[in-house]
Amino acid sequence: MATSAAGSQQQGTTGGTEIRTAQAQESVGQTRIRCMQMRGGTSKGAYFLASDLPADPAARDRVLLAVMGSPDPRQIDGIGGADPLTSKVAIVSPSTRADADVDYLFAQVVVDEARVDYGQNCGNILAGVGPFAIERGLVDARDGTTAVAIHMLNTGQIAVASVSTPGRQVQYDGDARIDGVPGTAAAIPLAFRDTAGSTCGALLPTGNLKDTIDGVEVTCIDNGMPLVLIRARDLDRTGYETRDELDADAALKARVEAIRLAVGPRMNLGDVSARTVPKMCLIAPPRAGGAISTRSFIPHRCHASIGVLGAVSVATAAVLPGTVCDGIAELGDASGVKRLAVEHPTGEFTVELTLAHENGATEVTGAALLRTARWLFDGVVGVPSAVWRA
Repeated sequence: MATSAAGSQQQGTTGGTEIRTAQAQESVGQTRIRCMQMRGGTSKGAYFLASDLPADPAARDRVLLAVMGSPDPRQIDGIGGADPLTSKVAIVSPSTRADADVDYLFAQVVVDEARVDYGQNCGNILAGVGPFAIERGLVDARDGTTAVAIHMLNTGQIAVASVSTPGRQVQYDGDARIDGVPGTAAAIPLAFRDTAGSTCGALLPTGNLKDTIDGVEVTCIDNGMPLVLIRARDLDRTGYETRDELDADAALKARVEAIRLAVGPRMNLGDVSARTVPKMCLIAPPRAGGAISTRSFIPHRCHASIGVLGAVSVATAAVLPGTVCDGIAELGDASGVKRLAVEHPTGEFTVELTLAHENGATEVTGAALLRTARWLFDGVVGVPSAVWRA
Protein backbone atom coordinates (compact mmCIF):
# COMPACT_ATOMS: atom_id res chain seq x y z
CA MET A 1 0.00 0.00 0.00
CA ALA A 2 1.35 3.43 -0.98
CA THR A 3 0.72 6.18 1.57
CA SER A 4 1.05 9.92 1.04
CA ALA A 5 1.80 12.55 3.63
CA ALA A 6 -1.27 14.48 2.69
CA GLY A 7 -4.13 14.51 0.24
CA SER A 8 -7.50 12.94 -0.23
CA GLN A 9 -8.02 9.19 -0.31
CA GLN A 10 -8.28 7.53 -3.71
CA GLN A 11 -9.82 4.09 -4.06
CA GLY A 12 -8.25 1.47 -6.34
CA THR A 13 -9.59 -1.97 -7.22
CA THR A 14 -6.25 -3.67 -7.80
CA GLY A 15 -6.34 -6.98 -5.98
CA GLY A 16 -9.11 -5.60 -3.79
CA THR A 17 -6.54 -3.48 -1.93
CA GLU A 18 -7.27 0.05 -0.83
CA ILE A 19 -4.68 2.46 -2.20
CA ARG A 20 -4.15 5.86 -0.63
CA THR A 21 -2.37 8.35 -2.89
CA ALA A 22 -2.06 12.06 -3.36
CA GLN A 23 -2.42 13.89 -6.62
CA ALA A 24 0.52 16.25 -7.15
CA GLN A 25 1.37 16.58 -3.46
CA GLU A 26 4.69 18.16 -2.48
CA SER A 27 7.06 16.63 0.06
CA VAL A 28 10.55 18.04 0.76
CA GLY A 29 11.19 19.29 -2.77
CA GLN A 30 9.45 16.36 -4.43
CA THR A 31 6.03 16.32 -6.07
CA ARG A 32 4.13 13.03 -5.84
CA ILE A 33 2.03 12.07 -8.84
CA ARG A 34 -0.38 9.17 -8.96
CA CYS A 35 1.01 6.54 -11.33
CA MET A 36 0.55 2.89 -12.25
CA GLN A 37 3.37 1.01 -13.94
CA MET A 38 2.27 -1.85 -16.19
CA ARG A 39 3.73 -4.26 -18.65
CA GLY A 40 1.72 -4.00 -21.82
CA GLY A 41 2.57 -6.69 -24.34
CA THR A 42 6.35 -6.68 -24.79
CA SER A 43 6.74 -3.12 -23.50
CA LYS A 44 6.57 -1.47 -20.10
CA GLY A 45 5.31 1.98 -19.24
CA ALA A 46 3.89 4.46 -16.77
CA TYR A 47 0.10 4.90 -16.90
CA PHE A 48 -1.48 8.17 -15.77
CA LEU A 49 -4.91 9.72 -15.65
CA ALA A 50 -4.72 12.89 -17.72
CA SER A 51 -6.13 14.78 -14.73
CA ASP A 52 -3.10 13.79 -12.65
CA LEU A 53 -0.68 15.51 -15.05
CA PRO A 54 -0.25 19.19 -15.96
CA ALA A 55 -2.72 20.35 -18.57
CA ASP A 56 -0.11 22.45 -20.38
CA PRO A 57 1.68 20.18 -22.92
CA ALA A 58 5.13 21.68 -22.33
CA ALA A 59 4.79 21.30 -18.56
CA ARG A 60 3.50 17.75 -19.01
CA ASP A 61 6.52 16.86 -21.15
CA ARG A 62 8.91 18.18 -18.51
CA VAL A 63 7.19 16.03 -15.92
CA LEU A 64 7.30 12.91 -18.10
CA LEU A 65 11.00 13.42 -18.82
CA ALA A 66 11.63 13.67 -15.07
CA VAL A 67 9.49 10.60 -14.36
CA MET A 68 11.47 8.50 -16.80
CA GLY A 69 14.87 10.03 -16.07
CA SER A 70 15.55 11.42 -19.53
CA PRO A 71 17.83 12.51 -21.05
CA ASP A 72 20.28 9.91 -19.78
CA PRO A 73 21.33 6.63 -21.45
CA ARG A 74 20.75 4.78 -18.16
CA GLN A 75 17.71 6.81 -17.05
CA ILE A 76 19.22 6.37 -13.61
CA ASP A 77 17.21 9.21 -12.05
CA GLY A 78 13.81 7.92 -13.14
CA ILE A 79 11.71 4.80 -13.60
CA GLY A 80 12.57 4.30 -17.28
CA GLY A 81 14.43 1.13 -18.17
CA ALA A 82 17.12 2.65 -20.45
CA ASP A 83 15.43 1.18 -23.54
CA PRO A 84 12.79 2.60 -25.90
CA LEU A 85 10.56 -0.37 -25.02
CA THR A 86 10.54 0.58 -21.32
CA SER A 87 10.39 4.37 -21.68
CA LYS A 88 6.74 4.70 -22.61
CA VAL A 89 3.72 6.48 -21.15
CA ALA A 90 -0.05 6.07 -21.45
CA ILE A 91 -2.23 9.08 -20.61
CA VAL A 92 -5.86 8.07 -20.18
CA SER A 93 -9.07 10.05 -19.69
CA PRO A 94 -12.83 9.68 -20.20
CA SER A 95 -13.51 9.63 -23.92
CA THR A 96 -14.52 12.68 -25.90
CA ARG A 97 -16.24 10.40 -28.43
CA ALA A 98 -19.60 8.67 -28.14
CA ASP A 99 -18.22 5.46 -29.69
CA ALA A 100 -15.42 5.00 -27.15
CA ASP A 101 -15.07 4.55 -23.40
CA VAL A 102 -11.70 6.23 -22.88
CA ASP A 103 -9.17 8.37 -24.70
CA TYR A 104 -5.58 7.12 -24.79
CA LEU A 105 -2.63 9.35 -25.62
CA PHE A 106 0.65 7.49 -26.10
CA ALA A 107 3.94 9.23 -25.32
CA GLN A 108 7.35 7.85 -26.30
CA VAL A 109 9.86 9.38 -23.90
CA VAL A 110 13.18 9.41 -25.73
CA VAL A 111 15.86 7.84 -23.56
CA ASP A 112 18.89 10.00 -24.33
CA GLU A 113 17.20 13.20 -25.50
CA ALA A 114 15.02 15.73 -23.71
CA ARG A 115 12.13 14.92 -26.04
CA VAL A 116 8.69 13.33 -25.84
CA ASP A 117 7.24 12.05 -29.11
CA TYR A 118 3.49 11.75 -29.78
CA GLY A 119 3.74 10.90 -33.49
CA GLN A 120 2.63 7.27 -33.24
CA ASN A 121 0.43 4.77 -31.46
CA CYS A 122 1.80 1.92 -29.36
CA GLY A 123 -0.21 -1.28 -29.50
CA ASN A 124 1.75 -2.94 -26.72
CA ILE A 125 1.08 -0.18 -24.18
CA LEU A 126 -2.48 -0.18 -25.55
CA ALA A 127 -2.89 -3.67 -24.06
CA GLY A 128 -2.71 -2.20 -20.55
CA VAL A 129 -5.14 0.66 -21.17
CA GLY A 130 -8.29 -1.46 -20.69
CA PRO A 131 -7.17 -2.89 -17.32
CA PHE A 132 -5.94 0.53 -16.20
CA ALA A 133 -9.25 2.19 -17.13
CA ILE A 134 -11.14 -0.39 -15.08
CA GLU A 135 -8.75 -0.11 -12.11
CA ARG A 136 -9.13 3.68 -12.08
CA GLY A 137 -12.93 3.50 -12.29
CA LEU A 138 -13.27 5.00 -15.77
CA VAL A 139 -15.03 1.84 -16.99
CA ASP A 140 -17.40 -0.33 -14.97
CA ALA A 141 -16.33 -3.97 -15.10
CA ARG A 142 -18.79 -6.68 -16.08
CA ASP A 143 -18.79 -10.11 -14.48
CA GLY A 144 -16.93 -12.16 -17.08
CA THR A 145 -15.40 -10.09 -19.87
CA THR A 146 -15.40 -6.31 -20.21
CA ALA A 147 -15.02 -4.74 -23.65
CA VAL A 148 -13.22 -1.39 -23.48
CA ALA A 149 -13.43 0.82 -26.57
CA ILE A 150 -10.28 2.94 -26.69
CA HIS A 151 -9.93 6.10 -28.75
CA MET A 152 -6.25 6.38 -29.71
CA LEU A 153 -5.69 10.14 -29.66
CA ASN A 154 -2.39 9.99 -31.55
CA THR A 155 -4.15 8.93 -34.74
CA GLY A 156 -7.89 9.10 -34.05
CA GLN A 157 -8.58 5.39 -34.45
CA ILE A 158 -10.56 3.04 -32.20
CA ALA A 159 -9.38 -0.24 -30.69
CA VAL A 160 -11.49 -2.58 -28.59
CA ALA A 161 -9.78 -4.51 -25.78
CA SER A 162 -11.53 -7.51 -24.25
CA VAL A 163 -10.46 -7.71 -20.59
CA SER A 164 -11.10 -10.74 -18.41
CA THR A 165 -13.03 -9.52 -15.34
CA PRO A 166 -14.50 -12.43 -13.31
CA GLY A 167 -16.33 -11.10 -10.29
CA ARG A 168 -15.93 -7.60 -11.77
CA GLN A 169 -12.18 -7.64 -11.00
CA VAL A 170 -9.41 -7.45 -13.57
CA GLN A 171 -7.81 -10.87 -13.97
CA TYR A 172 -4.09 -10.77 -14.75
CA ASP A 173 -3.18 -14.45 -14.43
CA GLY A 174 -3.99 -16.85 -17.24
CA ASP A 175 -2.57 -19.27 -19.75
CA ALA A 176 -1.88 -16.96 -22.71
CA ARG A 177 1.75 -16.84 -23.78
CA ILE A 178 3.32 -14.21 -26.05
CA ASP A 179 6.88 -14.34 -27.31
CA GLY A 180 9.15 -11.80 -25.66
CA VAL A 181 7.46 -12.11 -22.24
CA PRO A 182 8.28 -14.86 -19.73
CA GLY A 183 5.48 -16.96 -18.30
CA THR A 184 1.78 -16.67 -19.05
CA ALA A 185 -1.02 -14.21 -18.31
CA ALA A 186 -4.67 -13.51 -19.09
CA ALA A 187 -5.31 -12.97 -22.78
CA ILE A 188 -6.34 -9.49 -23.93
CA PRO A 189 -7.62 -9.67 -27.51
CA LEU A 190 -7.35 -6.36 -29.37
CA ALA A 191 -9.49 -5.54 -32.40
CA PHE A 192 -8.70 -2.47 -34.49
CA ARG A 193 -11.06 -0.27 -36.43
CA ASP A 194 -10.04 1.78 -39.46
CA THR A 195 -6.29 1.78 -38.91
CA ALA A 196 -5.37 2.08 -42.60
CA GLY A 197 -3.56 5.37 -43.16
CA SER A 198 -4.00 6.39 -39.52
CA THR A 199 -0.85 8.53 -39.50
CA CYS A 200 0.08 9.00 -43.16
CA GLY A 201 -3.41 9.46 -44.59
CA ALA A 202 -3.37 6.35 -46.78
CA LEU A 203 -2.52 2.67 -46.47
CA LEU A 204 0.11 3.17 -49.19
CA PRO A 205 1.11 6.78 -48.53
CA THR A 206 3.37 7.10 -51.60
CA GLY A 207 0.61 5.69 -53.79
CA ASN A 208 2.85 2.79 -54.79
CA LEU A 209 3.26 -0.83 -53.74
CA LYS A 210 7.01 -0.37 -54.21
CA ASP A 211 9.33 2.61 -54.43
CA THR A 212 13.04 2.84 -55.11
CA ILE A 213 14.94 4.93 -52.57
CA ASP A 214 18.69 5.36 -52.80
CA GLY A 215 18.82 2.41 -55.19
CA VAL A 216 16.88 0.11 -52.86
CA GLU A 217 13.33 -1.16 -53.37
CA VAL A 218 11.05 -0.45 -50.41
CA THR A 219 7.38 -0.71 -49.53
CA CYS A 220 5.94 2.18 -47.51
CA ILE A 221 2.79 1.22 -45.61
CA ASP A 222 0.65 2.48 -42.74
CA ASN A 223 -1.92 0.12 -41.29
CA GLY A 224 -1.70 1.55 -37.79
CA MET A 225 2.07 2.14 -37.84
CA PRO A 226 4.04 3.94 -40.57
CA LEU A 227 6.56 1.37 -41.73
CA VAL A 228 9.20 1.00 -44.43
CA LEU A 229 9.92 -2.60 -45.48
CA ILE A 230 13.26 -3.49 -47.08
CA ARG A 231 14.48 -6.90 -48.22
CA ALA A 232 17.47 -7.66 -46.02
CA ARG A 233 19.34 -9.16 -48.96
CA ASP A 234 19.15 -5.82 -50.77
CA LEU A 235 21.32 -4.37 -47.99
CA ASP A 236 23.70 -7.37 -48.08
CA ARG A 237 22.33 -8.78 -44.83
CA THR A 238 20.57 -12.06 -44.12
CA GLY A 239 17.71 -10.68 -42.02
CA TYR A 240 18.46 -13.27 -39.34
CA GLU A 241 21.10 -11.27 -37.46
CA THR A 242 20.68 -10.86 -33.71
CA ARG A 243 19.51 -7.61 -32.19
CA ASP A 244 23.00 -6.94 -30.79
CA GLU A 245 24.62 -7.58 -34.16
CA LEU A 246 22.32 -5.11 -35.88
CA ASP A 247 22.70 -2.47 -33.17
CA ALA A 248 26.49 -2.70 -33.60
CA ASP A 249 26.31 -2.46 -37.42
CA ALA A 250 26.99 1.25 -37.88
CA ALA A 251 27.18 1.05 -41.68
CA LEU A 252 23.79 -0.66 -41.93
CA LYS A 253 22.13 1.75 -39.54
CA ALA A 254 23.48 4.73 -41.45
CA ARG A 255 22.10 3.32 -44.72
CA VAL A 256 18.72 2.57 -43.16
CA GLU A 257 18.53 6.05 -41.63
CA ALA A 258 19.36 7.69 -44.96
CA ILE A 259 16.45 5.82 -46.55
CA ARG A 260 14.19 6.77 -43.63
CA LEU A 261 15.00 10.48 -43.98
CA ALA A 262 14.46 10.36 -47.73
CA VAL A 263 11.12 8.57 -47.52
CA GLY A 264 9.61 10.66 -44.71
CA PRO A 265 8.25 13.46 -46.93
CA ARG A 266 6.95 10.93 -49.45
CA MET A 267 4.93 9.30 -46.66
CA ASN A 268 3.35 12.66 -45.76
CA LEU A 269 5.39 12.75 -42.53
CA GLY A 270 7.62 15.67 -43.47
CA ASP A 271 11.07 15.97 -41.95
CA VAL A 272 11.41 12.87 -39.76
CA SER A 273 14.91 13.56 -38.43
CA ALA A 274 13.47 14.30 -34.97
CA ARG A 275 10.57 11.81 -35.15
CA THR A 276 10.29 8.16 -34.19
CA VAL A 277 8.29 7.30 -37.33
CA PRO A 278 8.45 5.78 -39.81
CA LYS A 279 9.81 2.56 -38.33
CA MET A 280 12.17 0.58 -40.55
CA CYS A 281 11.92 -3.17 -41.08
CA LEU A 282 14.23 -5.67 -42.75
CA ILE A 283 12.40 -8.72 -44.09
CA ALA A 284 13.54 -12.20 -45.04
CA PRO A 285 11.89 -15.59 -45.71
CA PRO A 286 10.55 -17.26 -42.55
CA ARG A 287 12.71 -19.82 -40.77
CA ALA A 288 10.39 -21.10 -38.02
CA GLY A 289 7.17 -21.96 -39.83
CA GLY A 290 5.80 -18.42 -39.93
CA ALA A 291 4.83 -16.17 -42.82
CA ILE A 292 7.78 -13.77 -42.85
CA SER A 293 10.88 -12.95 -40.77
CA THR A 294 11.51 -9.41 -39.55
CA ARG A 295 14.10 -7.20 -37.91
CA SER A 296 12.57 -3.83 -37.09
CA PHE A 297 14.21 -0.58 -36.00
CA ILE A 298 12.34 1.82 -33.68
CA PRO A 299 13.78 3.73 -35.49
CA HIS A 300 17.47 3.70 -34.52
CA ARG A 301 17.69 0.61 -32.31
CA CYS A 302 16.69 -2.89 -33.28
CA HIS A 303 13.46 -4.01 -31.60
CA ALA A 304 13.75 -7.04 -29.30
CA SER A 305 10.59 -8.36 -30.97
CA ILE A 306 8.23 -6.23 -33.07
CA GLY A 307 5.61 -3.63 -32.22
CA VAL A 308 1.94 -4.56 -32.27
CA LEU A 309 0.90 -2.18 -35.02
CA GLY A 310 4.21 -2.69 -36.76
CA ALA A 311 3.31 -6.38 -37.02
CA VAL A 312 -0.10 -5.44 -38.43
CA SER A 313 1.56 -3.28 -41.09
CA VAL A 314 4.05 -6.06 -41.96
CA ALA A 315 1.28 -8.65 -42.24
CA THR A 316 -0.76 -6.30 -44.42
CA ALA A 317 2.16 -5.75 -46.80
CA ALA A 318 2.73 -9.50 -46.92
CA VAL A 319 -0.77 -10.22 -48.27
CA LEU A 320 -0.78 -7.41 -50.85
CA PRO A 321 0.56 -8.62 -54.22
CA GLY A 322 3.30 -6.42 -55.64
CA THR A 323 5.08 -5.34 -52.45
CA VAL A 324 8.69 -6.17 -51.55
CA CYS A 325 7.26 -9.16 -49.67
CA ASP A 326 6.57 -10.97 -52.95
CA GLY A 327 8.77 -14.06 -53.17
CA ILE A 328 9.62 -13.78 -49.46
CA ALA A 329 6.37 -14.21 -47.53
CA GLU A 330 4.87 -17.69 -47.29
CA LEU A 331 1.11 -17.19 -47.09
CA GLY A 332 -0.71 -20.37 -48.04
CA ASP A 333 -4.37 -19.62 -48.72
CA ALA A 334 -4.79 -15.84 -48.59
CA SER A 335 -8.55 -15.54 -48.39
CA GLY A 336 -11.20 -14.79 -45.79
CA VAL A 337 -9.70 -14.59 -42.31
CA LYS A 338 -5.95 -15.12 -42.49
CA ARG A 339 -3.60 -15.69 -39.56
CA LEU A 340 0.00 -14.75 -40.21
CA ALA A 341 2.88 -15.45 -37.85
CA VAL A 342 5.36 -12.59 -38.12
CA GLU A 343 8.74 -13.88 -36.94
CA HIS A 344 11.04 -11.56 -34.95
CA PRO A 345 14.26 -11.89 -32.91
CA THR A 346 12.59 -13.46 -29.87
CA GLY A 347 9.82 -15.51 -31.44
CA GLU A 348 6.72 -14.71 -33.47
CA PHE A 349 3.67 -12.45 -33.41
CA THR A 350 0.42 -13.77 -34.88
CA VAL A 351 -1.80 -11.24 -36.63
CA GLU A 352 -5.32 -12.07 -37.78
CA LEU A 353 -6.37 -10.21 -40.91
CA THR A 354 -9.79 -10.16 -42.55
CA LEU A 355 -9.38 -10.06 -46.32
CA ALA A 356 -11.70 -9.12 -49.13
CA HIS A 357 -11.10 -9.71 -52.83
CA GLU A 358 -12.77 -7.64 -55.51
CA ASN A 359 -11.88 -7.18 -59.18
CA GLY A 360 -8.62 -9.01 -58.66
CA ALA A 361 -7.49 -6.72 -55.82
CA THR A 362 -6.87 -7.74 -52.20
CA GLU A 363 -8.13 -5.49 -49.40
CA VAL A 364 -7.48 -5.81 -45.68
CA THR A 365 -10.76 -4.97 -43.97
CA GLY A 366 -9.92 -5.80 -40.34
CA ALA A 367 -7.06 -6.68 -37.99
CA ALA A 368 -6.99 -8.35 -34.60
CA LEU A 369 -4.34 -9.80 -32.33
CA LEU A 370 -3.71 -11.07 -28.83
CA ARG A 371 -1.67 -9.40 -26.11
CA THR A 372 -1.33 -9.68 -22.35
CA ALA A 373 -0.66 -7.12 -19.61
CA ARG A 374 0.27 -7.08 -15.95
CA TRP A 375 -0.03 -4.48 -13.22
CA LEU A 376 3.43 -3.97 -11.69
CA PHE A 377 2.94 -1.20 -9.13
CA ASP A 378 0.32 1.36 -8.23
CA GLY A 379 1.14 4.37 -6.09
CA VAL A 380 2.93 7.66 -6.59
CA VAL A 381 6.02 8.59 -8.57
CA GLY A 382 8.15 11.52 -7.50
CA VAL A 383 9.51 14.36 -9.62
CA PRO A 384 11.42 17.43 -8.43
CA SER A 385 8.92 20.09 -7.39
CA ALA A 386 10.82 22.65 -9.44
CA VAL A 387 9.95 20.64 -12.56
CA TRP A 388 6.25 20.58 -11.64
CA ARG A 389 6.16 24.32 -10.95
CA ALA A 390 8.31 25.40 -13.92
